Amino acid sequence: MSFKSLITIASLFWTTMSMAQGQDAWVGTWAAAAEFTGQSDMPKAPLTNRSLREIVRVSIAGECLKLRLSNEFSKQPVEIKSVFIADALDSCDIVKKSARYLTFGGKKSVTIAPGECAVSDVCNYPLKALQLLSVTINYGATPENATSHRGSRTTSYIINGEAKPKTSFANAEKADHWYSIASIDVPCKGQECIAIIGNSITDGRGSTTNKQNRWPDQMVTALAEQGGKEYAMLNLGIGGNCVVRGGLSEPALKRFDRDVLAQNGVTAVIIFEGINDIGGSKGRSEQMAQQLIEAFQEMIGKAHARGLKVYLATITPYGKSFYDDSFFKEAARQTVNQWIRTNKEADGYIDFDEAMRDPEHPSQLQEALQEDWLHPNAKGYEVMGRYAAKFIQGLR
Repeated sequence: MSFKSLITIASLFWTTMSMAQGQDAWVGTWAAAAEFTGQSDMPKAPLTNRSLREIVRVSIAGECLKLRLSNEFSKQPVEIKSVFIADALDSCDIVKKSARYLTFGGKKSVTIAPGECAVSDVCNYPLKALQLLSVTINYGATPENATSHRGSRTTSYIINGEAKPKTSFANAEKADHWYSIASIDVPCKGQECIAIIGNSITDGRGSTTNKQNRWPDQMVTALAEQGGKEYAMLNLGIGGNCVVRGGLSEPALKRFDRDVLAQNGVTAVIIFEGINDIGGSKGRSEQMAQQLIEAFQEMIGKAHARGLKVYLATITPYGKSFYDDSFFKEAARQTVNQWIRTNKEADGYIDFDEAMRDPEHPSQLQEALQEDWLHPNAKGYEVMGRYAAKFIQGLR
């Protein structure tokens, strides 16, 4: 074999190793499931030539980070003039001296084609665990329908023109949605990373806007309070989402690969879905129960093929809600929950049904923990989060 051939083989080997190490070296500290944005969820005026400030709460710390921006559900490109991050204060304010501009291939600007994403270069930034981080995006031309996450439960702020770190957002237009931002990764130092796929109960319907008290937030907070092992958490819930078909946005079965398996550093998956499938089953409750079980089996198989642990969560009660119109729906919920509790395919289950149901009326949530008899309230989400944390702690 010639010396040139040896050099070529060595080069290919180290390139392959570097790519593998680069992929394994990052873990998600925050993420949101991307969605198509209808006009009712767009800002009052287009984002073109405006600045958007968004607030997220990360899960684990890192000395540097990468931000992923998504244009996956848009039909036109999005032009971004610049993006800077900073520690967030109350409302729209930031710690100005903490601001850092991100680059994309060495440039501040980036144009993202329809159906595509862009990942920033690595930015040195002292990110603290559970901190609020602001992301300010200065847009050029924007699509008619942005790619967003509708259920942010966090206020975003929009002003005209291009913002700088010292620019005030005090008189900004407000929107309780995230646009363009999709995930934040930090260097992996052996942390566990839990990706949660769910519907509006995971997305936080009924939680307190800007208080970061959805049940996954409560879970990771409780885990952090215990110290020891660090856990990253990625909330990939979507309001109105179904598993098999219908509902809002792509069903969980379709989006599982992109929203869960494609995230960096995931070690475990929690699947907490099904209530919307059963609630909308319209006389097909028995068939829907079987289809949900088959869908869960498919997702478990995919995750296990990647070496990930999978934990299922039982479907919570919805008696007295607008879904409560058929004995057969409740029978379907019980069928699915019984399978979740007894199957040998998943690696365990979180019994949210047990934690949240009224002992005297098991088809209903406890009154003190519910918002509308379908969604928990802030207290209910605290109960769920701490219950899930105890389950995770028991796996240590």
